[in-house]
Amino acid sequence: MKLTKRLHSCVELEKDGRRLVIDPGAFSEPDAGRGADALLVTHEHPDHFEEGRLRAVLDTNPAARLWTLRSVAERLAPAYPGRVHTVGHGDSFSAAGFEVQVHGELHAVIHPDVPRITNVGFLVDGSLFHPGDALTVPGSPVDTLMLPVHAPWNKIAEVIDYVREVKPRRAVDIHDAYLSDLARPVYDGALAALGGADHGRLTAGDSTEL
Repeated sequence: MKLTKRLHSCVELEKDGRRLVIDPGAFSEPDAGRGADALLVTHEHPDHFEEGRLRAVLDTNPAARLWTLRSVAERLAPAYPGRVHTVGHGDSFSAAGFEVQVHGELHAVIHPDVPRITNVGFLVDGSLFHPGDALTVPGSPVDTLMLPVHAPWNKIAEVIDYVREVKPRRAVDIHDAYLSDLARPVYDGALAALGGADHGRLTAGDSTEL
């Protein structure tokens, strides 16, 4: 399985000539998701869910399918009958040859005065976990953790503890559009020294084999 990092929280997975794309939101490249056989969306915030982009993918490829939570599915399902699937914590499904398990229920706390929305994470092929905007610990081993490294709802101590709790073989940064180049070495050093797992980051467009 090949992992390609796109901007912010979007990642592409490719296996046997088929492509699965997670969270092609408004902070991702305009072509993020293009050519995907399967789309997964963790929650409704615009940096993870951009409706026009998803519609473009579904319109271009009539075989493409979307799996997501109810708040997103309700906005797209009427236009694409049978192609938009609502999922929640505990569900499992096959998407374009990938086996996916759903973990998690709520977005991380931004502030006590901000109502929490639903958020789901996706464990793909029992190997790679994308948690969306939450520090969800799946009930299964994780080889590659897509790590939300910087967000309005987290701090570096929480990110470090999250890596320690999940215990992946390696952690790769996502949710990094807010993080300046000046701060990156600070985060890299702290996670490498304290996280307890191999830590790295991919420049948008770069790929690695899992």
